[in-house]
Amino acid sequence: MSQQPLSLPTRLVHHDYTPPAGFEAPQPAVHKASTVFFPSVAALRGRSWKDRGGYTYGLHGTPTTFRLEERIATLEGGQQCLLAPSGLAAISTVALSLLRQGDEVLIPDNAYGPNRTLAEGELAQYGITHQCFDPLDVQDLERRIGEGTRLVWLEAPGSVTFEFPDLVAQVRACRERGVLSALDNTWGAGLAFAPFDLLGDASLGVDISVHALTKYPSGGGDVLMGSITTRDEALHQRLKATHMRLGVGVGANDVEAVLRSLPSLELRYRAHDRAARELARWLVQQPAVAQVLHPALEGSPGHEHWRALCGGSAGGEGLAAGLFSVVFDARHGQERVDAFCDRLKLFRLGFSWGGPMSLVVPYELRSMRARPTPQLADGTVVRLCVGLEAVDDLRADLEQALAYAFGNP
Repeated sequence: MSQQPLSLPTRLVHHDYTPPAGFEAPQPAVHKASTVFFPSVAALRGRSWKDRGGYTYGLHGTPTTFRLEERIATLEGGQQCLLAPSGLAAISTVALSLLRQGDEVLIPDNAYGPNRTLAEGELAQYGITHQCFDPLDVQDLERRIGEGTRLVWLEAPGSVTFEFPDLVAQVRACRERGVLSALDNTWGAGLAFAPFDLLGDASLGVDISVHALTKYPSGGGDVLMGSITTRDEALHQRLKATHMRLGVGVGANDVEAVLRSLPSLELRYRAHDRAARELARWLVQQPAVAQVLHPALEGSPGHEHWRALCGGSAGGEGLAAGLFSVVFDARHGQERVDAFCDRLKLFRLGFSWGGPMSLVVPYELRSMRARPTPQLADGTVVRLCVGLEAVDDLRADLEQALAYAFGNP
């Protein structure tokens, strides 16, 4: 008995055309899936989401996400990588994977703010305690590591005020006490220094590097994504299990956008860096400015640690990201500082950084720090993210805003 021909709707769903193999182009194909087909029951039963030996379900990886994970691992100098829908989601995944009731996490006082509020909120509700340590005092970190400490977060440099710590000494303190260290490496972007090879010979490095791919790897200000990179397979599997149970996933189109931007990452990073340093040096000379906080500038807190880690110690320029902060002298009130920010035309008011457009944000530092900040001048902090505009245009924009808000020198 002959088989009845399939109807048109069925043929459109189960079409038998397969494009020829061998197509290659500069950009990789984008694979989207929730369901993944298996060729047999044996294959279905034999595949595992724990490795990249095959595909099981879209949430656990496609050729597109696997490709980006491999490239980010290469960028960071790691062996394994997990993608998350934001940098904060990556931080949260690490915390939820490694901490349980009765544990303690240590966080630098100048850490990315949501990292601390996560500890104050959800982690505290789960019976996990935290302490903030002085990022410029390694002995303070050493004193705070106790029997219950399971994780130490590190940042180089710190958020908003850009103090650069002695990262080598901090990691060594964690290693000697058997405590895991996790670095927010968004500023360094895998370029300024090697998080897993701080001494250049793989003898010392962090255990985990978290990266907000939202920033420089994306580069367009239009993607939210994070990554968790490791070198230890057992640690990776522990993180991956939590990653799976939380249902953490990323969209293929967002992955495509980051893959498309990665080849130009270093070129963009260096361009941001050069422009930011030029503007930072110019702002040092402005009468209304009490302090410029940029790790590559002499006198900025922790500058000597930046020089040692990021290449400046050998007489070279080293690398630094394209953002810094200025402290406006305390004699100028908040109203004037706000007027300065509002007057800017090319620097737009907005959070995040790493995109083509320059950004500005004023901060109320007293609400962001748990400890005294003697390393900072007295005044109001304004963070500047330098984009890819012409430096002369950005300097002119700053100049007219300074004159408007603070008067001509």
